[in-house]
Amino acid sequence: MTHFWATYKSTLLYAFLLSVLLFVLKWLEFRLLIIHHATELYMGVVALFFTALGIWLALKLTLPKQHSARTEATTTIPNFHETETTHSLSKRELEVLNLMAEGLSNQEIAARLFVSLNTIKTHSSRVFEKLDVKRRTQAIEKARRLRIIS
Repeated sequence: MTHFWATYKSTLLYAFLLSVLLFVLKWLEFRLLIIHHATELYMGVVALFFTALGIWLALKLTLPKQHSARTEATTTIPNFHETETTHSLSKRELEVLNLMAEGLSNQEIAARLFVSLNTIKTHSSRVFEKLDVKRRTQAIEKARRLRIIS
């Protein structure tokens, strides 16, 4: 080992000093880069932060809605409350629900049943309330799942 050190002492010392000098030069270059482009670097960091925040918020706000719709769609066994609401739909509300399932608009349903548009809107809102849903697509899906309509 001593023979190796004695032979290459000057070469190893020279290599070490060059690597330290290179490290110092790169460090100064990096500092100079940061000093000259500080504003751009800060704006880039802020942009990255707000991009990540936006992605996180979008995932946080949309994921629960998808999850709740998935769990509602996979529930196949009606509970007591759901079976109770199926029997409380009137004959006219069932007609309106069947016509909704056919894809008719409120205006078309009103024309087919010979009633006013406001009457159809009232029947629709009562169907939504009794089935505990907010939209007609949810009402149709839930009615099919509960076998109220085919």
